[in-house]
Amino acid sequence: MRIRAFQGLVPVPQHASEVACVPYDVVDTAEAAALAAGHPLSLLRVDRAEIDLPAKTDPYSDAVYNKARENFLQLQRDGVLVRESGPCLYLYQQQMGTHTQRGLVAVCHVEDYDAELIKKHEKTRKDKEDDRTRLIDKLSANTGPIFLTYRDEAAVSALVNAKVKETPQNDFTAPDGIRHTVWRIVGGADFIAAFGQVPVSYIADGHHRAASAARVARMRREKNPQHTGAEDYNWFLCVLFPASELKILPYNRHVFNLNGLTPEAFLEKVKGTFGLVENAAPSPTTVGQVSMYLGGKWYGLRCPVDLKADPVGRLDVSVLQDKLLAPLLGVDDPRTSKKIDFIGGIRGTAELVKRVDAQGGVAFSLYQVTIAQLMDIADAGQIMPPKSTWFEPKLRSGLFIHTFE
Repeated sequence: MRIRAFQGLVPVPQHASEVACVPYDVVDTAEAAALAAGHPLSLLRVDRAEIDLPAKTDPYSDAVYNKARENFLQLQRDGVLVRESGPCLYLYQQQMGTHTQRGLVAVCHVEDYDAELIKKHEKTRKDKEDDRTRLIDKLSANTGPIFLTYRDEAAVSALVNAKVKETPQNDFTAPDGIRHTVWRIVGGADFIAAFGQVPVSYIADGHHRAASAARVARMRREKNPQHTGAEDYNWFLCVLFPASELKILPYNRHVFNLNGLTPEAFLEKVKGTFGLVENAAPSPTTVGQVSMYLGGKWYGLRCPVDLKADPVGRLDVSVLQDKLLAPLLGVDDPRTSKKIDFIGGIRGTAELVKRVDAQGGVAFSLYQVTIAQLMDIADAGQIMPPKSTWFEPKLRSGLFIHTFE
């Protein structure tokens, strides 16, 4: 894989914790506004600039992108975001409880994205892709990194283990309890050479940001008759983590009603395909199990997997969708259905109980997709079902920003 150091913008250390913010797409406008309240330096004022405009402003209006640029430039004028003196890589460590993951911050080439050396496993939505394309183009910057993973490479791991013994550039614990530590790597030639042994990487999170960065690169390319491929607009901001360090949580489901079935009839139909164990644990303990909450009780289901199926068809979430959610509950297309909601595993199974007890319907707690399954699907050129993976902890935006002309 090609990676490169970049001469980007970083927050001065005393303001790093104030600038750093959650990814734009894990919060809605109201949540973004609440998080940024009392924090004028938060990069949410760039990534979700509608929070600084009158209520009910269309988040896709020109005013929002203009405000984002205004706020972005103001952070630079005020000396909050400063330009590095030369090209750098960064080592970014996150600690959530007992879990620690360490990724290399670099820029990757859009040609590698287009050539499937940076592999995808999700479809993108046009409205979300259009939004980030407009923002990246307006700012001439990647403010939020794309979360990539790769099969562990011993040479990279050795360099990482040596680097973390040095004094970090930034080290703070965010309000959610996650600790973020950053080491600057000037030049980074040894890391760049080591990554030359990594054949491919995989998008874990950030498909819309990656697709949008690639679109902006194509737009800039079309406007540049002297295009060479070396221009900064051809590169986009990423953090690359070894697969062994990642933590995937499940993405659970709440279906709002039983599609006209009585609870008794529904249970009987489920039992015929999945079997039923009453008073099961709220969280399944292995692949092939699903826990279902209905009428104040947890049930254990066993997914009937066709071993001849492709990597997508063997996923628990696919079996659940194809053999229960669609035929019994009428959730024909989970991407567009109004009958279903998705709950990230970070919220726990108590959230499923809360929703079903308050709103009715039925909830499903799944076992997390494994990294091996994700890679198998991407290697096969297939797309995962929607809302299949929830990576935690999330990358903070604003700790490093890649800019281009």
